Amino acid sequence: MLARVVCVAPCRRVRAKKVRFLSTDACSRRCPRAALSPNDPEPRKRATAGAEALDFCPPPYSFCDWIGPPDKYSNLRPIKFYVGENESSLEQKLRILRQETQDWNQKFWANQNLTFRKEKEEFIRSRLKAYGLKERDEEGRKRMLTAEEMADFYKDFLCRNFNKHACYNRDWYKRNFSITYLMGLVAIQRMWRMLSLKRKTTVN
Repeated sequence: MLARVVCVAPCRRVRAKKVRFLSTDACSRRCPRAALSPNDPEPRKRATAGAEALDFCPPPYSFCDWIGPPDKYSNLRPIKFYVGENESSLEQKLRILRQETQDWNQKFWANQNLTFRKEKEEFIRSRLKAYGLKERDEEGRKRMLTAEEMADFYKDFLCRNFNKHACYNRDWYKRNFSITYLMGLVAIQRMWRMLSLKRKTTVN
Protein backbone atom coordinates (compact mmCIF):
# COMPACT_ATOMS: atom_id res chain seq x y z
CA MET A 1 0.00 0.00 0.00
CA LEU A 2 1.42 3.37 -0.98
CA ALA A 3 0.73 6.79 0.46
CA ARG A 4 2.51 10.09 0.00
CA VAL A 5 2.99 13.31 1.93
CA VAL A 6 1.65 16.52 0.46
CA CYS A 7 4.75 18.71 0.31
CA VAL A 8 6.48 20.32 -2.64
CA ALA A 9 10.03 18.96 -2.61
CA PRO A 10 12.09 16.08 -4.01
CA CYS A 11 10.82 12.91 -2.37
CA ARG A 12 12.75 10.22 -0.58
CA ARG A 13 11.43 6.81 0.45
CA VAL A 14 10.88 5.89 4.08
CA ARG A 15 10.07 2.30 5.09
CA ALA A 16 7.69 1.92 8.02
CA LYS A 17 7.25 -1.74 8.91
CA LYS A 18 5.14 -3.35 6.15
CA VAL A 19 3.73 -0.07 4.77
CA ARG A 20 5.69 2.19 2.43
CA PHE A 21 5.31 5.95 2.52
CA LEU A 22 6.79 8.87 0.63
CA SER A 23 8.19 11.63 2.82
CA THR A 24 9.94 14.84 1.76
CA ASP A 25 13.13 16.66 2.61
CA ALA A 26 11.20 19.93 3.00
CA CYS A 27 8.87 18.34 5.51
CA SER A 28 11.82 16.87 7.43
CA ARG A 29 13.59 20.22 7.60
CA ARG A 30 10.49 22.02 8.83
CA CYS A 31 9.50 19.22 11.22
CA PRO A 32 12.70 17.47 12.42
CA ARG A 33 10.83 14.65 14.17
CA ALA A 34 9.29 13.59 10.86
CA ALA A 35 12.68 12.13 9.96
CA LEU A 36 12.85 9.86 13.02
CA SER A 37 12.92 6.11 12.67
CA PRO A 38 9.63 4.18 13.02
CA ASN A 39 11.38 2.25 15.82
CA ASP A 40 11.78 5.38 17.94
CA PRO A 41 10.56 4.34 21.43
CA GLU A 42 8.88 7.69 22.05
CA PRO A 43 7.61 9.16 18.77
CA ARG A 44 5.73 12.38 19.09
CA LYS A 45 2.15 11.40 18.29
CA ARG A 46 -0.14 13.60 16.25
CA ALA A 47 -3.87 13.30 15.60
CA THR A 48 -5.24 13.06 12.07
CA ALA A 49 -8.77 13.69 10.86
CA GLY A 50 -11.01 11.25 9.06
CA ALA A 51 -9.16 8.17 10.27
CA GLU A 52 -12.29 6.08 10.62
CA ALA A 53 -13.05 6.28 6.88
CA LEU A 54 -9.56 5.38 5.62
CA ASP A 55 -7.72 2.08 5.58
CA PHE A 56 -4.13 3.38 5.52
CA CYS A 57 -2.24 4.64 8.54
CA PRO A 58 0.50 7.31 8.41
CA PRO A 59 3.27 6.94 11.00
CA PRO A 60 2.57 8.66 14.33
CA TYR A 61 5.51 11.05 13.89
CA SER A 62 4.05 12.59 10.70
CA PHE A 63 3.58 16.37 10.47
CA CYS A 64 1.87 16.57 7.08
CA ASP A 65 -1.31 15.63 5.22
CA TRP A 66 -1.10 12.13 3.72
CA ILE A 67 -2.73 10.93 0.50
CA GLY A 68 -3.71 7.26 0.47
CA PRO A 69 -4.35 4.71 -2.28
CA PRO A 70 -7.47 5.03 -4.47
CA ASP A 71 -10.72 3.94 -2.85
CA LYS A 72 -12.06 0.80 -4.54
CA TYR A 73 -15.59 2.23 -4.81
CA SER A 74 -15.10 5.92 -5.61
CA ASN A 75 -11.65 5.63 -7.28
CA LEU A 76 -10.65 8.79 -5.37
CA ARG A 77 -7.53 9.05 -3.23
CA PRO A 78 -8.54 9.82 0.38
CA ILE A 79 -6.54 12.23 2.51
CA LYS A 80 -5.62 12.04 6.17
CA PHE A 81 -5.57 15.65 7.32
CA TYR A 82 -2.86 16.64 9.77
CA VAL A 83 -4.05 18.33 12.97
CA GLY A 84 -1.52 20.86 14.26
CA GLU A 85 -0.67 21.13 17.93
CA ASN A 86 -1.55 24.85 18.07
CA GLU A 87 -4.30 24.80 15.45
CA SER A 88 -6.20 28.09 15.34
CA SER A 89 -10.00 28.28 15.05
CA LEU A 90 -9.61 29.42 11.42
CA GLU A 91 -7.28 26.53 10.59
CA GLN A 92 -9.70 24.13 12.27
CA LYS A 93 -12.58 25.53 10.24
CA LEU A 94 -10.61 24.99 7.03
CA ARG A 95 -9.63 21.43 7.97
CA ILE A 96 -13.20 20.48 8.89
CA LEU A 97 -14.54 21.92 5.63
CA ARG A 98 -11.91 20.00 3.64
CA GLN A 99 -12.79 16.81 5.51
CA GLU A 100 -16.53 17.30 4.98
CA THR A 101 -15.94 17.99 1.28
CA GLN A 102 -13.84 14.86 0.95
CA ASP A 103 -16.51 12.72 2.65
CA TRP A 104 -19.23 14.26 0.46
CA ASN A 105 -17.18 13.68 -2.69
CA GLN A 106 -16.29 10.10 -1.77
CA LYS A 107 -19.93 9.27 -1.03
CA PHE A 108 -21.22 10.78 -4.28
CA TRP A 109 -18.77 8.95 -6.55
CA ALA A 110 -19.01 5.66 -4.66
CA ASN A 111 -22.81 5.69 -5.14
CA GLN A 112 -22.55 6.92 -8.72
CA ASN A 113 -20.00 4.26 -9.71
CA LEU A 114 -22.07 1.54 -8.06
CA THR A 115 -25.17 2.66 -9.98
CA PHE A 116 -23.19 2.84 -13.21
CA ARG A 117 -21.78 -0.67 -12.89
CA LYS A 118 -25.15 -2.13 -11.91
CA GLU A 119 -27.02 -0.52 -14.81
CA LYS A 120 -24.24 -1.44 -17.22
CA GLU A 121 -24.49 -5.14 -16.29
CA GLU A 122 -28.28 -5.01 -16.61
CA PHE A 123 -27.98 -3.40 -20.06
CA ILE A 124 -25.53 -6.07 -21.25
CA ARG A 125 -27.75 -8.88 -19.94
CA SER A 126 -30.83 -7.42 -21.60
CA ARG A 127 -29.07 -7.06 -24.97
CA LEU A 128 -27.65 -10.58 -24.82
CA LYS A 129 -31.08 -11.92 -23.90
CA ALA A 130 -32.58 -10.10 -26.87
CA TYR A 131 -29.99 -11.77 -29.11
CA GLY A 132 -30.82 -15.15 -27.60
CA LEU A 133 -27.36 -15.47 -26.04
CA LYS A 134 -26.22 -16.46 -22.57
CA GLU A 135 -23.89 -14.33 -20.44
CA ARG A 136 -21.00 -16.72 -21.08
CA ASP A 137 -19.91 -18.48 -24.24
CA GLU A 138 -19.15 -22.19 -24.74
CA GLU A 139 -15.66 -21.75 -23.25
CA GLY A 140 -17.00 -20.01 -20.13
CA ARG A 141 -15.82 -16.55 -21.11
CA LYS A 142 -18.03 -13.56 -20.36
CA ARG A 143 -19.71 -12.17 -23.47
CA MET A 144 -19.20 -8.47 -24.21
CA LEU A 145 -21.02 -6.03 -26.46
CA THR A 146 -19.35 -3.94 -29.15
CA ALA A 147 -18.28 -0.33 -28.57
CA GLU A 148 -21.14 0.89 -30.80
CA GLU A 149 -23.69 -1.05 -28.73
CA MET A 150 -22.27 0.21 -25.43
CA ALA A 151 -22.38 3.79 -26.75
CA ASP A 152 -26.18 3.60 -26.53
CA PHE A 153 -25.92 2.81 -22.82
CA TYR A 154 -23.36 5.55 -22.09
CA LYS A 155 -25.46 8.18 -23.87
CA ASP A 156 -28.63 7.11 -22.08
CA PHE A 157 -26.88 7.02 -18.68
CA LEU A 158 -25.47 10.54 -19.10
CA CYS A 159 -28.86 11.90 -20.19
CA ARG A 160 -30.68 10.35 -17.23
CA ASN A 161 -28.09 11.66 -14.77
CA PHE A 162 -27.63 15.10 -16.30
CA ASN A 163 -29.43 16.97 -13.50
CA LYS A 164 -27.59 15.01 -10.82
CA HIS A 165 -24.20 15.86 -12.36
CA ALA A 166 -25.21 19.50 -12.78
CA CYS A 167 -26.11 19.75 -9.07
CA TYR A 168 -22.83 18.02 -8.16
CA ASN A 169 -20.77 20.47 -10.24
CA ARG A 170 -22.59 23.44 -8.71
CA ASP A 171 -21.95 22.22 -5.15
CA TRP A 172 -18.37 21.26 -6.01
CA TYR A 173 -17.54 24.78 -7.20
CA LYS A 174 -19.21 26.32 -4.14
CA ARG A 175 -17.22 24.13 -1.77
CA ASN A 176 -13.94 24.76 -3.58
CA PHE A 177 -14.52 28.51 -3.56
CA SER A 178 -15.10 28.41 0.21
CA ILE A 179 -11.99 26.26 0.73
CA THR A 180 -9.86 28.58 -1.42
CA TYR A 181 -11.15 31.62 0.47
CA LEU A 182 -10.35 30.05 3.85
CA MET A 183 -6.90 28.98 2.62
CA GLY A 184 -6.19 32.60 1.76
CA LEU A 185 -7.26 33.74 5.23
CA VAL A 186 -5.15 31.04 6.87
CA ALA A 187 -2.12 32.04 4.79
CA ILE A 188 -2.54 35.68 5.88
CA GLN A 189 -2.98 34.62 9.51
CA ARG A 190 0.19 32.50 9.43
CA MET A 191 2.17 35.28 7.75
CA TRP A 192 0.98 37.77 10.38
CA ARG A 193 1.91 35.28 13.11
CA MET A 194 5.43 34.93 11.70
CA LEU A 195 5.87 38.70 11.45
CA SER A 196 4.72 39.11 15.06
CA LEU A 197 7.26 36.54 16.22
CA LYS A 198 10.03 38.27 14.29
CA ARG A 199 9.13 41.62 15.88
CA LYS A 200 9.22 40.08 19.37
CA THR A 201 12.58 38.46 18.62
CA THR A 202 13.99 41.75 17.34
CA VAL A 203 12.76 43.69 20.37
CA ASN A 204 14.20 41.13 22.81
